[in-house]
Amino acid sequence: MGAAVVTALPSVDARAAASPSVDLQPYASYWYPDSLPSGTPGPGITWRSLKEWRAEDDVDLAFNTASVPLARRFAPVPVNRTARRGQARIQALVSFEHTAGNPSQGAATADYYALSHWAYLDELVFWGGSAGEGLILAPNAPVVDAAHRNGVPVLGTVFLPPTAWGGDLRWTRDLVRRDALGQFPLAAKLVEVATAYGFDGWFVNAETDGGDAALGADMLAFVRELKRRGAAAGLRITWYDAMAVDGSVGWQGALNGRNQDFFRGADAMFVDFRWSPASLRASGELAERLGRDRYELWAGVDVEAHGWDSSVDWDAIVPRDRAHVVSYGLYRPEWTRGHLPEGRTPGQFHAADDRFWTGRSLDPSQPDTDGWRAPATVVADRSTVDRLPFATSFNTGHGLRWYERGRVASGAEWNHLGLQDRLPGRRWVVRSAGRRPAVSFDFDDAWRGGSSLLVDGDFDAPATVELYATRLPLSPSTVVELTHRADEGAVTVELAVALREPTRPGDPVPYTYVPAGRLRAGRAGWTTASLRLNGLAGTARSLGVRLTAKGRARWRLGALAVRESGATAPAAPARLRVTGSASGAEGTSLRFAWRRAPGPVRHYELHRVLPGGSRRFLGGTCGNAFFVPALKPEGGERSARFEIRAVDELYSASAPAFTVHSW
Repeated sequence: MGAAVVTALPSVDARAAASPSVDLQPYASYWYPDSLPSGTPGPGITWRSLKEWRAEDDVDLAFNTASVPLARRFAPVPVNRTARRGQARIQALVSFEHTAGNPSQGAATADYYALSHWAYLDELVFWGGSAGEGLILAPNAPVVDAAHRNGVPVLGTVFLPPTAWGGDLRWTRDLVRRDALGQFPLAAKLVEVATAYGFDGWFVNAETDGGDAALGADMLAFVRELKRRGAAAGLRITWYDAMAVDGSVGWQGALNGRNQDFFRGADAMFVDFRWSPASLRASGELAERLGRDRYELWAGVDVEAHGWDSSVDWDAIVPRDRAHVVSYGLYRPEWTRGHLPEGRTPGQFHAADDRFWTGRSLDPSQPDTDGWRAPATVVADRSTVDRLPFATSFNTGHGLRWYERGRVASGAEWNHLGLQDRLPGRRWVVRSAGRRPAVSFDFDDAWRGGSSLLVDGDFDAPATVELYATRLPLSPSTVVELTHRADEGAVTVELAVALREPTRPGDPVPYTYVPAGRLRAGRAGWTTASLRLNGLAGTARSLGVRLTAKGRARWRLGALAVRESGATAPAAPARLRVTGSASGAEGTSLRFAWRRAPGPVRHYELHRVLPGGSRRFLGGTCGNAFFVPALKPEGGERSARFEIRAVDELYSASAPAFTVHSW
């Protein structure tokens, strides 16, 4: 593939792109440290050397660069008496796709691990790597953007596999090779990659056996230099308990004398699954003797095969009757999607995912006491909803269609985690003296994006659904908007606002209720209620809704926004252009780029303007480049017209920038 530079953006050379053999689809990046395997890579796999990587030569960099800054977050009073603040934390090692062939910006399917329980996570590891594909993985931008919006840092993976899995000690030696000055070029390169791509550090997992004391010393010096360089760039390093300081690989299942120097050289350590209650107790004590926080140790919890049926000695990690021992790392929680049969729907996935993170009760205010100790029962949730404006359309980052203002703007399935909204952290707290309605994300209809919030039940008493823990300043000009609809029955709706938190964990939130109207199924469709808060002043600590109905009712919430009056639309992007095209049997693929809009932008949305003037949604991204596959002429057109708009936090769209592509 040829390369050229358009302003600061690497671009595909248009002459090379005209060839049907060129694959313009950008993928998440992966590398070997330096030397490549012998032989030929398999289909769809590209072998690359990290040593040879240069940002200015990376034609996919704009598609892989995250744009959302890491949000600050706060911990409200826990919703139950078992979850704790300031003790154990949770890490997740997630394989979102294969190492090779992982699209940079989502894909045309709703079947995706759309992780959304960010409220319980402190670190996400973009897990993967294999001897036949590549060993060093940079997270793709949608994952990082979604995590950052919720205050969760994301680490790439450096995986040096066991020899039984094709590992080769030369790759370890490549990684820790020094230059003439005694420094580690690949430590500098890892920091450069993370900084260019916009993620937060590296998870280093050296499991290739056969090393000696000299290699162990080089690895320790490498980790220390990686941490030193990374700290200057705001990065973090997590070490996996595998290689020992003598260069051998022997999983300790503990922090001890064989790996403590690696722990001290990094920011945290993943303790291998071979831990025992005694080894974790000793590990926590040793961490404190070393002057470190015991909760910087992640005890491995393997849920890849059995999910919530996994056998875990929870009391060894997070006992209920005394202080937590260490933190823990969930290995492969995407089981919640993988264990479902083929043909699974987004709704089925989220039902399973809610059970995994919340527990069988599906209400974190009513924690289960069964064998599965769900994260909501262990750690306090966190939130990033602390400033105005705030808006959500309950978009989970995938869907069966794309909706705009309640109408279908694209009938195609899609996923793009970077378009995910900030979603309710507590799924689902419902307070009622009567029967509890079911609460879920629903994909059959939406106001915006791919999903909406559905409350469905047989009501015999008012039900308050808690939605967001917040720190939102209120003033006489504050407006709250609810876009909602009754699908069955008649429902009286009130906005629930709390100006203070509960006194103790587990106590109900002290809400004040603001009338938001009475809706009847089949009457007006989607309705937006704009509410003044009747003199409420101070800081909104929690937002929810109270629903009153008689008998069967289904109520759908499409959007919630809190803003000051007088909001304006964002500024428009500029210079939309096609930077590459390639034609094949399925149609023409295009790469687009544009100049970012000045001022704050949540994301950008690309539409095709069809003959007759209607618009079709093609996709969105937080960055300033996008790829669209398999386009074809429509209605006898000689050229296709495209427009890009900036979208702000209230989902207001800017004026468009246009470009045309001739067929």
